Amino acid sequence: MKIITLTEVKHIAHSLAKVFMEFNEPIPPFETRFPRILESCLAVPFQKFNNKYLYSGLISKAAILFYLMIKNHPFQNGNKRIAMTSLLVFLYKNNKWIEVDNQALYNFAIWVTTSPSELKTEVIKSIEKFLKSHLVNIK
Repeated sequence: MKIITLTEVKHIAHSLAKVFMEFNEPIPPFETRFPRILESCLAVPFQKFNNKYLYSGLISKAAILFYLMIKNHPFQNGNKRIAMTSLLVFLYKNNKWIEVDNQALYNFAIWVTTSPSELKTEVIKSIEKFLKSHLVNIK
């Protein structure tokens, strides 16, 4: 399984979000991110305990990545947009894609954003279910 790196988030995800999803709320320069938070969001999906991944499989890793990039706010602004593009880059690197309407994906990201922290486990399971129902192989 291919990971998504800090460099890829900087050069691909952040750039795509700035160009295609700026709207009326600009995304600040990448260098203004909060120190180590983004790095943690990218590392957690690949953490191991007793030599076993805490999040097994592509969908589990994608779900926790999406959740953390939205909820941990690694950027001053644009966290949902960058989380969406990062998720898409991660899936693309692993020959997958999400077939879903842009508005549905946006609404889902808003739902994750507004979800209570104490429901983290349930929200991550819902993200997994959402991904499973929309995930397709890249042809």
